[in-house]
Amino acid sequence: MPENTTRSRPRRDVGHYVNDTFRDRYFAACDVLYTMGEPARFETDVETSFGTTHVYRYGPADPAGEPRTPIVLIHGAGGCSAQWYPNTPGLSAGRPVYALDIPGDPGRSVQREPMWQPERAAQWLDEALDALALDRVHLVGSSYGGWLALNQSHRKPERLASVTLLDPGGLEKVGLRFFVWIFASLFATFAPKALRPRLASWLEQPVLVVPELRAWIQASRRAFRIRRPAPLPLTEDELRAIRTPLYLVLGRRSLLVHPKRQQERVPRLIPGARAEIFADTGHGPAIDHPDLLNARMLSFMEDVDSRDLTA
Repeated sequence: MPENTTRSRPRRDVGHYVNDTFRDRYFAACDVLYTMGEPARFETDVETSFGTTHVYRYGPADPAGEPRTPIVLIHGAGGCSAQWYPNTPGLSAGRPVYALDIPGDPGRSVQREPMWQPERAAQWLDEALDALALDRVHLVGSSYGGWLALNQSHRKPERLASVTLLDPGGLEKVGLRFFVWIFASLFATFAPKALRPRLASWLEQPVLVVPELRAWIQASRRAFRIRRPAPLPLTEDELRAIRTPLYLVLGRRSLLVHPKRQQERVPRLIPGARAEIFADTGHGPAIDHPDLLNARMLSFMEDVDSRDLTA
């Protein structure tokens, strides 16, 4: 009888790399992006019920900022913490910043159990913050990471000083137009160089004209298989129950949500929430407008911290 090899096969319900070769090529592409941002002070792995979470710690550049409430960054689907390279220098200047690779996405975390269910996703993030000894944080999530942050503010808000959502999931059901955009953007990464600026403008996709981002996206798609469904949006009753200070940033040409609809809807449902639409961007305000976004996020967090001190 041949040796049973089923134990080495990846589980069908957790994300995994196709093989070691593609994984290593992807890590190399990630590392190029990391060199374009703020160097991490250190990296660490923390254990949760759902696997190992890889964490990058940045700043602060000013040692006086060390005791300040830290920022925790949660990236979008299909990526990792390398996506924050335009933001880490500005955000970590005055306070600590932690960037978490989501288990189940192509980063350096290792998923062992499924965690796409809302209650499990909230448990994972709470366990990761606990393992890092972070009792209070400003949580920032982009796209799928935005759904994770919004879900956390509903289910386990105790550690959250504030939540910032960057063109997030969780507000509307993911429509066909978004998936068409994703696939069109992926195919466009293989277009001739001369066509990429026009396609980047048409698709609102900066990865097409930044060679390092383009290589990163291509390596990700080859290397990793995500195994989770698209998250369902929170109900209006769930949104009404949120009391965490919330800042929502939407791209004017977003295809994930309807920006004007959510700009009106979210502050109406969530007491005190701020909502802003950024022009000249679609789904990537953190990449398209990093300096402006950093300034707006830090101003929001300063306001929250000031209110906490006077409460």
